[in-house]
Amino acid sequence: MKILVALPTDRKHRELLTAACPDGEFYFAEGDYSTERIRDAEVIIGNLPVNRFAECEKLRFVQLGMAGSDNYRGRVPEGVLLANASGAYGLAISEHMLGNMLMLMKKLHLYRDNQAASLWRDEGKVTSVEGARVLVVGLGDIGGEFAKKCKALGAYCIGIRRSIHDKPDYIDELHTLDMLDALLGTADVVALALPQSAQSAGLMNESRLREMKRGAILLNVGRGSAIDTDALVRVLNEGHIMAGVDVTDPEPLPAEHPLWKCENCLVTPHISGFYHLRHTHDRIISIAARNLHAYVSGGEIGNLVDAQTGYRVMENRL
Repeated sequence: MKILVALPTDRKHRELLTAACPDGEFYFAEGDYSTERIRDAEVIIGNLPVNRFAECEKLRFVQLGMAGSDNYRGRVPEGVLLANASGAYGLAISEHMLGNMLMLMKKLHLYRDNQAASLWRDEGKVTSVEGARVLVVGLGDIGGEFAKKCKALGAYCIGIRRSIHDKPDYIDELHTLDMLDALLGTADVVALALPQSAQSAGLMNESRLREMKRGAILLNVGRGSAIDTDALVRVLNEGHIMAGVDVTDPEPLPAEHPLWKCENCLVTPHISGFYHLRHTHDRIISIAARNLHAYVSGGEIGNLVDAQTGYRVMENRL
């Protein structure tokens, strides 16, 4: 069995993967995706560029290194098993969200700007996580980890997900997306952790942005397309809300885009996950090794993705 690994790896990572399939013939590509290697691979671990799947002839299983799989839906050859790395990113991205939220609540972004200008000035009143109503839209690994952290700090946490089942202890209320409009105006923080889908695209349009409480915080770590960016700029510049976005539409955000200049907006260049935290990288490799072993031994592969919806199959969640 030939296995193409399209992820960066160190010695420990390679040992873990090879132990999962001792008889496999591994090729650690490190960006070298030759046609021959792609053509002969039965298993691909990592994020092969989608335009290269046409070269696959023996492919049977793809283990992505990312939590989102929308770019691969419909692009992987028919009949090939597809799994994502959901469960690897919750710690890193939820901490990034928490940092953004606290920075905006405590006006640390303003004080940082003042520091750059050598300006000693009191920026006035701040708010607290304790007692805040936090609305988390998308209660998967990332949204769930963020909600846990907010709950631990004394927030009242409201979750929105596709279906109502088994409300977690860290969630005070659980709803489906049809309740979004009723809940937006009650939340001090609205956190979006959604994959790309027909339901999420344009979710936060200008009307919904204006439904948010004055002074509320909007966080987005899912897909930039969930927010109307031009409308966000208008609402931010009116001082209605604050925002912390790790994803934008368009992306990369052009240097001349007005979102960069919005005073109460924190913009980071889609870096909250990736491999910046060692735990994330190790967890991706661990998921890949576990699923590779399951594939070769006939076991249950975790995080299988439904080819039509792009969501994980519920009974295969890691």
